[in-house]
Amino acid sequence: MDVRNLSGKAALVTGAASGIGRESALAFGRRGADLVICDVDEPGLKETEAMLRSLGRDVFARRVDVADPEAMRGFADETSAECGVVDILMNNAGVGLGASFLETSLEDWDKILRINVRGVVHGCHYFVPPMVERGAGGHVVNVSSAAGYLPAEALSAYVTTKYAVLGLSESLRSELRRRGIGVTAICPGIVDTPITRSTPLRGRYAEAGQREEMVEAYRKRGYGPERVAENVLKAIGRNRGIAPVTPEAWIAWYAKRLSPALVSRLMAWAEQRRLAR
Repeated sequence: MDVRNLSGKAALVTGAASGIGRESALAFGRRGADLVICDVDEPGLKETEAMLRSLGRDVFARRVDVADPEAMRGFADETSAECGVVDILMNNAGVGLGASFLETSLEDWDKILRINVRGVVHGCHYFVPPMVERGAGGHVVNVSSAAGYLPAEALSAYVTTKYAVLGLSESLRSELRRRGIGVTAICPGIVDTPITRSTPLRGRYAEAGQREEMVEAYRKRGYGPERVAENVLKAIGRNRGIAPVTPEAWIAWYAKRLSPALVSRLMAWAEQRRLAR
């Protein structure tokens, strides 16, 4: 898809109230696209809507929980009636969880799987078939993570969900290729977004000072969500299947392809070193 000029096209972004979702919506808007956006954070969603309207874009915004299939069905019906078929679908909404497997409750598993995996499935289920039926192509962007190919004890459930999103994206890409629809799994690395301040922490990761240390590390990294949005546009334009973002995500991607066993040992060593501090 030519992303240099998106005038006359519609882009849908879930989780658009802040972070990567907001910046991606703005990036699409600056290229001329009209926007369909949703989130459970209504104040943040209204801010994003106002920013997009200031660019002269038409915006259809709704509070929607992507984990709720009926809410997503209704959102899809409304979108179809108001905006027609979207040209770009970006399944971005997600949550984090800082916990090892032994520190993760079944309730934690249920929540993160519903949002991070079923939320992406719901987006694809309700918005991809109309793209196929229209027969005019399009592009699907699913936000995975460098955690989608890196094992991490501290993010056991989160890693599981992002591996799932990566696998779904690769399978969907194979299926939709003959339909003229591209599919990209975006895999950010260490990006300074609000998720670092809202992610639930369990067990030893919830000890005093752990969150502050994490937030500060991401802040010092200095890689903002607007740079991820730039990479989203590039990935769509180049029709990339898997798009690591940030230097560390690229290094990890190539290292995992070269020697998965070495990467597993390095990740385990890094976690042991962190806990020994």
